Amino acid sequence: MRRRSANRKGFADLALRNDTLSHTWASPMSNPLSSIRARLDRAGVVLSGLCLLHCLASIVVVSALGIGGEFLLAPAFHRVGLAIALVIAAVAIGWGALTHRRAAPFVTAMTGLSFMGGALAMPHGTGEVVLTVIGVSLVSIGHFLNLRHAH
Repeated sequence: MRRRSANRKGFADLALRNDTLSHTWASPMSNPLSSIRARLDRAGVVLSGLCLLHCLASIVVVSALGIGGEFLLAPAFHRVGLAIALVIAAVAIGWGALTHRRAAPFVTAMTGLSFMGGALAMPHGTGEVVLTVIGVSLVSIGHFLNLRHAH
């Protein structure tokens, strides 16, 4: 019995030393590839914010001034935005999920992308705005979680 507990203590000490070394010597963000992923996550957050700004500004500009509707509300503009969001999220969040093995960033961002896709199927109006705001918020939160779990 005594011998077995000594072995357990030895393994715990070894695990603690390895954990300490990994944080001081080889942190996950010291890898150049992790730096690229972190930049993609930050780009995802910025693009989510720009999407939200575009959505809200389009409503104000088109309804208040009556101009820009053919460009700001164009379906092609929204499809391209969703395609860019899909690519960035797939690479950054997918890569992060494979690295840190946490499901929360992936599930959150993919739920947000689903809301964004659903917004494309809606006619322009309140429903589209609500789905888009929910979607870009969830995608942004997914990128934040991904950045947090990378450290």
